[in-house]
Amino acid sequence: MTMPARGTRADYRHFLPITTRWMDNDVYGHVNNVVYYSYFDTVVNEYLIRRDALDIHGGNVIGLVVESACRYMASLAFPEPVTAGLRVGRLGNSSVAYEIALFDGDADLAAAEGRFVHVYVDRSTRRPVPLPPALRAALEPLVVS
Repeated sequence: MTMPARGTRADYRHFLPITTRWMDNDVYGHVNNVVYYSYFDTVVNEYLIRRDALDIHGGNVIGLVVESACRYMASLAFPEPVTAGLRVGRLGNSSVAYEIALFDGDADLAAAEGRFVHVYVDRSTRRPVPLPPALRAALEPLVVS
């Protein structure tokens, strides 16, 4: 099986610096694998909240994660900073496939690359709904082919 090439910063559209914390490291001296998913969640939600595309407290539409994955290519460790890169691989009617890379400090090659898919649903019924116009407009600049 051939692994895809490691992504670079040029492959991503939005970036967020993340400060690692002492508790992010595990007994092996690197950021624990589950923390990577927290970083993924952080860059996506930071992007949406700052663009008023998602009202996490009172909005009628919420995103539910239905799929996630991560490829680990190099270790990250406290106290080094991490930069999260974000792009959208697929913008559907009610779903979005977010693609995220984590870079060690200013490195150009991704240390890890992941994805997760949000299905946007009605907060009360949990049934899929079309992406609200503000959300779609915020995500369109992140779409890559």
